[in-house]
Amino acid sequence: MYQLKDMKRTDRLQSAYGDDIILYDDRDQSVVYKLLSEFQLGDQMYAVLRQERAKEAEPEIYRVTFAADGEPELETIEDDDEWENVSELYDEMTFPENDVK
Repeated sequence: MYQLKDMKRTDRLQSAYGDDIILYDDRDQSVVYKLLSEFQLGDQMYAVLRQERAKEAEPEIYRVTFAADGEPELETIEDDDEWENVSELYDEMTFPENDVK
């Protein structure tokens, strides 16, 4: 399990795509997401996105992988433990005043 001190901010997605990322839903409809944050834990990168039209919606966290040509790709985190660890660390990074010591 990673800790907050293990997180390293990155900007590879922002450098490649800017603040807006277009993803396609299961009906092949384009959906615009705002890139809120991207960071690395160990060898794995993650991105936190929020739908542009749903400003009050919870952010979504994706694993960032790279295709053979080096193009970044987003994939859903299927492992519950990984998702829980990454989402808790993102919350700690985003809302540090909520930390209980």
